[in-house]
Formats: sequence, structure tokens, C-alpha cells
Amino acid sequence: MGEPEATPLLEARGVARRYPPRGGVGGLAWREQVVLDDVSLALRPGEILGLVGRSGAGKSTLARILLGLEPPNGGEVRFRGQPIGDLDGAGLQRFRRAVQVVFQDPHASLDPRHSLGAIVSEPLAVHGVGERRGRRERGAQLLREVGLPGTELFLGRNPRELSGGERQRVALARALACGPEVLILDEPVSALDVSVRGQVLNLLLELHRGTGLALLLIAHDVRLVARVCDRVAVMAGGTIVEEGAPHSVLASPTHPATAELVGAARWLST
Repeated sequence: MGEPEATPLLEARGVARRYPPRGGVGGLAWREQVVLDDVSLALRPGEILGLVGRSGAGKSTLARILLGLEPPNGGEVRFRGQPIGDLDGAGLQRFRRAVQVVFQDPHASLDPRHSLGAIVSEPLAVHGVGERRGRRERGAQLLREVGLPGTELFLGRNPRELSGGERQRVALARALACGPEVLILDEPVSALDVSVRGQVLNLLLELHRGTGLALLLIAHDVRLVARVCDRVAVMAGGTIVEEGAPHSVLASPTHPATAELVGAARWLST
């Protein structure tokens, strides 16, 4: 479980994200698009935090900003209490090693031109960790840790030869390569077959228990979040509308957006 009193590992403070108007119809320009509006969210050491909301709520945009892949128009992201915009070269490198991501679509996130061994060991090469042979050995070990073969034959395979669940395990092994402190999981099982989702989810929970990783689990499935998370935050219209313990937020929602998600989950389970 997380430690509520601890300084957040990763935090958004009043984050805003707007996109300028593009084009228009009949000489009328589109309005500026507000995707995030004054979003504050804190992930603490060892915690599993669920971020739920409908498609278009702003969840993935917030994830990109937390990763430093996209700048906010307002507010800031902090890592261990320090704004990431103030980090120097060494500090920024530490941040990029410490905060990793697993995206929704494992097919799109793995380069089909590279072997599995090259894919998993790539973060080690980027950050200058170890020698080439040692990095390959580490890649084999990581594949075994996520339940895949670590043999030379398997390391030489291509992502196109794997199933969706196997590809997602490879993506997870790559994310774990540099020993991160935070793992952002952007809909990590929604692109997988139902029969495989439970396997990948159980693997994530095992890794969390074994490493103490802090996890930000982004999902639209409130049943999934209720099952695994310490806290849940609900996004709607680009802002956090409700936050707290899953049993409290999801059993007695106070915002219409939360009630809609809970109602949809109940309908799907009938």
C-alpha cells in the first residue's frame, strides 16, 4: 500500500493544456481546445493510483505531460518535489530513468524492425548502463521476469511473431530495464483479449509487490481500478472531479461523471 504522508514521487500541480485553433469552416476559425484545466494529482511511493474517465477526458494527455513528453501551458510537474522544468542534464536523465511508461497498444509501441533483445536492452544503451553483452544478459533476465523465455532464440525473434499478450510483456520488460521508481500504465490491458488481460494484470501486481514500484494505472474500466488500486481519481472535461479510496468513490459517487462510469460497469456486468 502507499504512504499517504510521504512526499509525492510524481505530481501535477495546477496543470493546464490547451491547443490553438486549427483551420475552420466557412472562414470561421475553430476555438482553442482546452484539454486539461487546473489538474492536480499526486502519486506517492509504493502506491497504485487509478485514473479513470471516459475517452476524451484528458487522461492520456496528462500521462504525456507527467512523462515530460509534452509541455503544459500552465502549472508544473514535480519529481520528488522538484519541478522537472528546473532539472539539469543529470537530473533530467535521472527523471527519465525513474519514470517509465507502458502504452495501450503493444503492437504500435514496439519497433518491428528490431529484435526482442534489442528492444528490451535499448533503454540500457540509451542511458549508458553496462556493456553490450551485459545489456543483452539483462534483457534476457527481464524477459524471464515477465514470464517469457530468455533464450537466445527468443531474443532474436521479432515483435510480429508474438501474440498481443506477449508483446505487452515485452513492453513491460523494456519499461523495467533501468529500474524505474514510477510506472505509468496507459490502458495497459484494454487492447488485449479478455483471456489475456487477467494474466498481464496479475503480472503487474506481482511486480509491484516484488519491487515496490509506484503505479499510475490509467483506465476507463472502474471494475479494474477498484480491484487493484489504493486510490482512484476520476477525470471529466479535462479536470479531476472526484478522488479518494476506491470503495468510497465508486460505491457512493458524488459527481455525475463517476456515477455514469459506475453505472456503465454495472450494466456491462449484468
